[in-house]
Amino acid sequence: MFMVIVLAALSVVAVASTIAALRNDGYRQIPTDRTRLP
Repeated sequence: MFMVIVLAALSVVAVASTIAALRNDGYRQIPTDRTRLP
């Protein structure tokens, strides 16, 4: 039973950190910097 509780807690932490990462990692469009193109 202890392992089930530990696994559930780990799953909650993993889901929360995934949501936080997706919220902060820049899925927004960034305009292309034309000066860096060849």
